[in-house]
Amino acid sequence: MSAQSTIGIIMNGVSGRMGYRQHLVRSILAIREQGGVLLSDGSRVQVKPILVGRHEEKLREIAERHGIADWTTDLDAALADPQWEIYADFLVTEARVPALKKAIAAGKSIYTEKPTAENFEDALELARLAKDAGVKVGVVHDKLYLPGLRKLKRLIDQGFFGRILSVRGEFGYWVWEGETTPAQRPSWNYRAADGGGIVLDMFPHWNYVLENLFGRVESVYTQIATHIPTRWDEKGEAYAATADDAAYAIFGIEGGVIAEFNSSWDVRVNRDELLEIQVDGTEGSAVAGLFGCKVQHRSATPRPTWNPDIPDAHDYAADWQAVPENEVFENGFKVQWEEFLRHVVEDAPNAFDLVAGARGVLLAEKGLESAATGARIDIPEVTA
Repeated sequence: MSAQSTIGIIMNGVSGRMGYRQHLVRSILAIREQGGVLLSDGSRVQVKPILVGRHEEKLREIAERHGIADWTTDLDAALADPQWEIYADFLVTEARVPALKKAIAAGKSIYTEKPTAENFEDALELARLAKDAGVKVGVVHDKLYLPGLRKLKRLIDQGFFGRILSVRGEFGYWVWEGETTPAQRPSWNYRAADGGGIVLDMFPHWNYVLENLFGRVESVYTQIATHIPTRWDEKGEAYAATADDAAYAIFGIEGGVIAEFNSSWDVRVNRDELLEIQVDGTEGSAVAGLFGCKVQHRSATPRPTWNPDIPDAHDYAADWQAVPENEVFENGFKVQWEEFLRHVVEDAPNAFDLVAGARGVLLAEKGLESAATGARIDIPEVTA
């Protein structure tokens, strides 16, 4: 496709938390405000969204609030209109596959949240359909764009760690049950029938983080739990939580790296950020969060001695050094949107396709299989 002045984007699911906050306001509207996306030839392409959803009043209110001219409750009509070249999907997981199939059949470029499907078979079918249709696709890989993880990637690329030994991830926070304090997440997240569960929600994230920073995930061992059996929905009504709300996993990474990840919506935070990833190597270690990253080099590593009979007065936290803020990081969702728009308009590289999305779904599926069987499960390689 040659560069053009404006590209139309169907945005389906903008009344939801992520669709509205990250994709509409902080990405597409921010791109519109800055005058579009700069292309390699020095020209710019501007974005024009049409909001799609089920609730007319919500769509009208959002459109009026942000000066958006176009909105509709008729997805089929939007897909049939050639002025809208990209279909972007932020729906609940169970609704994603049929909507993406419609968009692929309509010949639209695809940009979608993850997981791309509730099961690997459907996720891989989407990838094949998109390939057969010749449409361009992109799957959100937002955590790779976090400032903390970009600093971590820089350390890896510079060889700071020497030989990497292990990775430990801690993610989560206390999600209120909704009875006395409103829940911070929608109730469908806790109903298995609606595509809920922390494994399906978070393992696709861990897959792309691990494979892009450390190597392909080759195996998984998982234990899951539904620690909070009863929650209260948006109407204040009690319901049975049928989906897993915590997962404790060990991932085997190519090359022998071991990764342990705890993911929980039932944990009280005692760390600097809601996500922290520690990497230990022969020459150094690092702890990265959403924004911060701190390191301890081999030359500055203390020599702890175990002695439970005497209080340890050593300040271990003081042995770590913050990675400096020597570059400006924009919102990661916006940055990936700009990359995808360049991919659509001028065929710029894009590694984060529906096959990558399918690999994330596969890890979630194998993680749940491991939890059900109690076995460590090997992950087959998926490249096409």
